Amino acid sequence: MRQINPQHIDALLKLINSSPYFRLLNIRVCELREGYSKIQVNLEQKHLNPFGSAHGGVYASAIDTAAYWAAYCGMDEDAGFTSIDLSVSNLAMVQTGLITAEGHAIKTGRSLCLCEAAAADENGRLLAHGTSKLMVLQGKQSVADAIRAMGAPALPEKFL
Repeated sequence: MRQINPQHIDALLKLINSSPYFRLLNIRVCELREGYSKIQVNLEQKHLNPFGSAHGGVYASAIDTAAYWAAYCGMDEDAGFTSIDLSVSNLAMVQTGLITAEGHAIKTGRSLCLCEAAAADENGRLLAHGTSKLMVLQGKQSVADAIRAMGAPALPEKFL
């Protein structure tokens, strides 16, 4: 089994957390390891729908992000992904605080991955759950593409 390079993960987290969409929504990927990711969203006024609670799109973005990055550590260095199917069940409303979503890879394959994620509030109350099917794209939408798009320096090797 390949061992993930911790220096790669540290550099990757800095890169992806500085992406425009993550900055816009205050999404922060906190942890990545084989088959697992943890993200957080610090709710602000901009996240609220007209009724004063977090918009369902915030939950969908949290679930999509956590599911997506849960697959990353188990795949080849040059593999890219795209979400082809995202299903989110919104289970409870929240107005303020920190949302934490944890993603788990259920199956990582050569062409498709199936992942799930759950989002909870600061008290552990389940807010949303979802599943995501990801299509593996060899040489497309990879971390190397993100580096080029963001004008960032190369990352350390993914595997030791």
